[in-house]
Amino acid sequence: MHPYSDTAVYQGTFVKLDAFMPVYEAVRSRGALQSYEAAVNVRLINKLYPVMEGGYAFGKASKDSITQTVNGGFLRAGLDYNPLKKSIRSPHALLVGLRAGTSLQQVCDAWGELAAGCQVQIVSGFYMGWTFRVKLLFTRRNASATEAPIYIPGYGDRKELNWGLNYYLAWRL
Repeated sequence: MHPYSDTAVYQGTFVKLDAFMPVYEAVRSRGALQSYEAAVNVRLINKLYPVMEGGYAFGKASKDSITQTVNGGFLRAGLDYNPLKKSIRSPHALLVGLRAGTSLQQVCDAWGELAAGCQVQIVSGFYMGWTFRVKLLFTRRNASATEAPIYIPGYGDRKELNWGLNYYLAWRL
């Protein structure tokens, strides 16, 4: 018997740790930059997953012979939707959604995201999944490298359009 009924509004909370971005950022920056991220999402009425993601990045970012110190946190909040026809007994989810993100390192930056991914149960209570995201920067898009950061925690390299990929290990509470 499943602990939640198909008609229950609340159907579980998931805590996720990103295993991809720390490795990707360290390799891409040759060890000069580190980024860590965690997320929490809640399953509601079989289809909706409100999500809160947060993390921290630090180190050195370089571009065009300019090097800047990165030291800041970020938050993203949004809602995912599971378009699959499913019941509470199906632990897997295909997720599409929107996020609003903000980062603070001296000055606040903001962006929006379109996200898609999946969440698959491996064993009872343990999940893996990924999220691919396309990001659009709202702040300081046309600022020069001396006026704005080269790298924005949670967003990546400062350019108008960016992308991101997370590979999560998750636990259902």
